[in-house]
Amino acid sequence: MIKAILFDLDGTLLDTLEDLTDSVNHILNTHGMPERTIDEIRSFIGNGVPTLIARSVPYDTDPEMIKICVDGMMEYYKDHADIKTRPYDGIPELLDNLKKKNIRIAVVTNKAEEAAKILCKAKFGDVPDLVIGDNGKDKLKPAPDNVFRALNELDLKKEDVLYVGDSDVDMITAKNAGLRSVGVTWGFRDENVLRKNGADHIINTPLELLNLNNL
Repeated sequence: MIKAILFDLDGTLLDTLEDLTDSVNHILNTHGMPERTIDEIRSFIGNGVPTLIARSVPYDTDPEMIKICVDGMMEYYKDHADIKTRPYDGIPELLDNLKKKNIRIAVVTNKAEEAAKILCKAKFGDVPDLVIGDNGKDKLKPAPDNVFRALNELDLKKEDVLYVGDSDVDMITAKNAGLRSVGVTWGFRDENVLRKNGADHIINTPLELLNLNNL
């Protein structure tokens, strides 16, 4: 019986794409670099802000300048993370249904942990039991470290948990952690990417999650 679900955040629970694009382009503009399109940013998301910035700046950018841009992005995004961001349609209803079933809810994301907690609080109140993000110490997804951290803090076994996400990084994370994975098609990657990277289940709308076995 499933006792908890670990969710990715960006592209899974929240549509953060526009705010991330605007924040990246603000930093690029600040340093005289060409802007990126929203589709380019969509393809760059998934491995945390340092990788997002490294993919967004021109290929020959000096490593020290990349670090400056990363720090600037993190600072700017703190105050601009909730301008256009919203839950995907059906997500609030899904979370309410899971709570009624006494299924615990955790978020495991590569977003900076402080930003993730602020967004989750603003959009979902006290619904998530746990929010884990980039704390600057633990390895980010697809390493399983933060998944194991969540299991430890919730006192759960692998067989009690589903991992839900929208990207190749998420499906590989679930595999690395030994969890059953659910790929969602409304996020930043398409179904082919999810299946290619080992998704155990695919859903096209949030409430479909409730139809999975043992839920």
